[in-house]
Amino acid sequence: MTDTLDTLAARVWEHYDAHARDDLPWRATRDPYRVLVSEVMLQQTQVARVVTKYAEFLASFPTVEALAEAPLDEVFRVWRGLGYNRRALALKRAAEAIVAEHGGCVPDTAEGLVALPGIGHATAAQILAFAFDVGVPFIETNIRSVYLHEFFGDAEDVPDSAILPLVEATMDRERPREWFWALMDYGTHLKATRPNPSRRSRHHVRQGRFEGSNRQLRGRLLAALAGPGHPEGPVDAAGAGGSAVAPSRSTEDLVLEVGFPAERVADALGALQAEGFVVSDGSGWRIG
Repeated sequence: MTDTLDTLAARVWEHYDAHARDDLPWRATRDPYRVLVSEVMLQQTQVARVVTKYAEFLASFPTVEALAEAPLDEVFRVWRGLGYNRRALALKRAAEAIVAEHGGCVPDTAEGLVALPGIGHATAAQILAFAFDVGVPFIETNIRSVYLHEFFGDAEDVPDSAILPLVEATMDRERPREWFWALMDYGTHLKATRPNPSRRSRHHVRQGRFEGSNRQLRGRLLAALAGPGHPEGPVDAAGAGGSAVAPSRSTEDLVLEVGFPAERVADALGALQAEGFVVSDGSGWRIG
């Protein structure tokens, strides 16, 4: 096993030396806030889409204080196009907590990071590695692909619990920042040049169809509440429009506009309210 681990390390570093993604803007910073933004954006979203939004988001909210103070509908507006807007809401709530509880400094411990909204173990470990050069083993889709390909042959239904000890055993503790970049780049290469190894993971999930889904309904509802100028797209909840508060809309109006049954619209509005996206002011609904 030791020989295999050493061989993997050599192969990963060799690929990284030749093909490192130095063009990714978040690799040019150690600023913890900017790393936090990039890692939340990269959850469930392809790198190419994040690259175009990363600079725009930071131009609008250059500091954690700016994000904490920003109106929620403005955050949604800038986030629009990335999808899964639960992340935008969580990122804003995390910024608020960082300002209120940590004096505006992103926590530099796993415990402090996972206590923030929307931050799980993997995201916390990536922030520690890329902002603070602290090595904590974690698994994301590209890293999972590396270990499935290198250590598990044609095995199916491989759990992450079998992979994580290998991630820990191979981790370069002297430069974890670059090591995890190198692993991710190698995993991306594997997925582009052969059948995706991650399909053999117990945790591999195929995304369901968008048309007629609750994701589409949620997107249409928030687009309607935000006002004009918000084209639909395959997102969890479409962005909101500008910093001005849009007028409230009745449930009946929303049913007519979004084209979904009234019962599904009511259920979706209730879920969006519970998650902090919208509020009811008694006469109708508006973005929260």
